[in-house]
Amino acid sequence: MGRKKKIKKISSKLKTKKIKTKAVFNQTARPVTYKSKPLKGNEIKIKKIIKQPTAKKIYNVKDYVVYPKHGIGKIISIEKAKIGNIDINFYKVLIEKEKLILSIPLNQQSHLRNVSSINQINKAITILKSKPKIKRTMWSRRAQEYEQKINSGKLYDLAEVVKDLNKKTDVIAEQSYSERQLFEKAYERLKSEFEVVLGEKAKTKMDKALNRTEDLQQPQM
Repeated sequence: MGRKKKIKKISSKLKTKKIKTKAVFNQTARPVTYKSKPLKGNEIKIKKIIKQPTAKKIYNVKDYVVYPKHGIGKIISIEKAKIGNIDINFYKVLIEKEKLILSIPLNQQSHLRNVSSINQINKAITILKSKPKIKRTMWSRRAQEYEQKINSGKLYDLAEVVKDLNKKTDVIAEQSYSERQLFEKAYERLKSEFEVVLGEKAKTKMDKALNRTEDLQQPQM
């Protein structure tokens, strides 16, 4: 009889233990299901943030804009054309340095950007004053990187190319032909945007920041 009582007591203890473990499992399960709700809410918020920048910028006639592959330009008109059965509105952009007029559809205006602010110009001047980065890679690879930066249309990338290729002098012997070509291309692109914001002081401020000793526009032999 004594053994049967002991067995009953042991079995009753095991039952109580099993019940306790289930209760703990349910308690831990509740917060997991509760946390899943705000995650769905966060996903909805992220989607809303992604959609916000899709609003289109409307440029006006006489506005200056930057087109990455050609640099600074001026919108001279907004025109319409019919291609097949589709009416297309587009900007006519004059790239004065290249004597070129671009036709850019309004639905592709993401390729354009506004002219930089005075604060951005000042930051670019700070980049010009900083020390050039010396890279030990092959020139062909570096030239490709510089070309990509120039064609990106980004102000700070242009400033970095000008700073890195600047020799502080116009002695042709100190630069290879391809180096000088890339430098002049980046310098002119940067200067044209500086001129829109700073006016006639643009070149003087750039040359002072670069510590250039002679005029860049010297006739080449």
